[in-house]
Amino acid sequence: MKKLKIGIIGCGGIANQKHFPALKNNADLNEIVAFCDIIVERAEKACAEFGVEGARVYKDYHDLLADPEVEVVHICTPNVSHSEIAIAAFEAKKHVYCEKPMSHSPVEAMKMVEAWKKSGMQFTVGYQNRFRPEVQNLHAACAAGDLGDIYYGKAHAVRRRGVPTWGVFMDKAQQGGGPLIDIGTHALDITLWCMNNYDIDSVTGSVFYKLGGLQQATEGNLFGPWDPKTYEVEDSAMGFIKMKNGATINLEASWALNILDSREASTTLCGTAAGAEIHSGMSYGKNELIYNRGRNGQLMEETLSPVGGVAYFGGGGGEEGTIDCRQWLEAINNGTQPLVKPEEALAVTRILDAIYQSAKENKEIKF
Repeated sequence: MKKLKIGIIGCGGIANQKHFPALKNNADLNEIVAFCDIIVERAEKACAEFGVEGARVYKDYHDLLADPEVEVVHICTPNVSHSEIAIAAFEAKKHVYCEKPMSHSPVEAMKMVEAWKKSGMQFTVGYQNRFRPEVQNLHAACAAGDLGDIYYGKAHAVRRRGVPTWGVFMDKAQQGGGPLIDIGTHALDITLWCMNNYDIDSVTGSVFYKLGGLQQATEGNLFGPWDPKTYEVEDSAMGFIKMKNGATINLEASWALNILDSREASTTLCGTAAGAEIHSGMSYGKNELIYNRGRNGQLMEETLSPVGGVAYFGGGGGEEGTIDCRQWLEAINNGTQPLVKPEEALAVTRILDAIYQSAKENKEIKF
């Protein structure tokens, strides 16, 4: 396979924690030839560390997209900018890997899908948690019918105190939301993907702004105390999602919640033949997958051997990030579809937005 020429737009936390290491781990399939950031020094630093000889640095993403050598663009910018950059990239005939969520807005996300379809290029969204071993195992079991008819699920994205204190995470104008759109998106993606159910009927949600503005709530935060005066997004949100076939999903997301069990990028699935739970997050030293069913006249629990963690706080790309990156690059080279399909990411964005809308308008949102 040929080495694809990569351009990175946004050289902040997620680029350094996930994209640069994952691309480096797949150096046989790519080389990074262009770096862009509105803070030029960040792009220059990334270029010196990860760029090939002759790699370029840009401040304006339009200039990077005009670079004829760039074939693939990775968008690692704040959520509200995803749409405009992706659309411009498709118009410039670049393949696009966009960080999650696809967008802060379903309207903007739909524009991205339309631009992608017109372009003939490849498009995927950064839901790398699908590539964790226990998620792959659960998805395979669901696809094989081992759980039977899956009619109830829970999407868990709960941190007791895990407010990210860097970047623009607490800036509503740039992010569009807080934990719901940041980590709730991963848990919902896993749950929908394993259920293989994207046909939404209605959404009801509650969004809470209770702890973000309280100084005493900052105690014990994993990333150090945040500034309550600059905390603009929700600290927790809950959603009830009903699908058209009658299946339902409860989604819980928080950066700060007075709860003991911190489960992140996790799911609980209940089917007619069996159930399954993924335990992952700050309360768990190692990720767990537990199946439960009746067997030989008794209820049984079957556990997958322990595997690695969920997040990228220490950098290094993560095994799932490396696998995700490789299948993406191979999909481009082979002309095949990447695992995370744009239409699936769009459904996640629509649900998250409906939770915010339901909470604001105090009503059920019908689809």
